[in-house]
Amino acid sequence: MLRTAEDAMQRKSSDDADREVEDADKAVRSSLSVIPTDSFLWLMLYSVETARNGFNPEHISYLEQSYAAGPLEGWIALRRNWVALTIFPVLSDFTQRRVVSEFAALVDSDFTEEAAMNLMRIGWSQRERLLTALEGVDIASRKSLMKRLSADGVKLLIPGIEYDERPWRR
Repeated sequence: MLRTAEDAMQRKSSDDADREVEDADKAVRSSLSVIPTDSFLWLMLYSVETARNGFNPEHISYLEQSYAAGPLEGWIALRRNWVALTIFPVLSDFTQRRVVSEFAALVDSDFTEEAAMNLMRIGWSQRERLLTALEGVDIASRKSLMKRLSADGVKLLIPGIEYDERPWRR
C-alpha cells in the first residue's frame, strides 16, 4: 500500500497522489487497530505520515513503536534501518542504540549488500558508531562487509579485521 502511494506521488496528479497516500494512511491505521503489536505496520505508519506530511518529530514515536514491537525482525529491519539512519541524530539515545544494533544484526545475518548501502549512503556520518557495533558479529560476515565496501573503493577499519593494502591478497 505504501509502494502504491509512493508510485502515485511520482506518476499521478497531486490530487490522485494525495488520495492514494490518504488511503494508505487509513489502511495502516485500520490494520493497527486490529493488530497493534505489528512492527511492520508501525514502520508503515511512520513512512506514510512522512510521505504525506514531510518529516515531523512527533511521528518518531511510530518508528520507535516499530522497534519495540519487533526489534529482531530481519525483513522489516531491511527497510527500517535505512529509514532510521536518515533521521538518526534526532532519535533518542535508546532508539539510536537499537538502530546501531540492528545494523550489526544485518551484517551478522549476511545482508551485506543492504548494510553496505546503509553505511555508504545514509549512515556515513555514523560510521564509527556503526562499525564499532560490529565487534560481536561473526568474523566471516565482517570480512564480507569489508570486501563489499572495498569493491566500491571504501576502505574502512572494521573491528577484528586486518586491512591489507595489497588487493591480490583479498
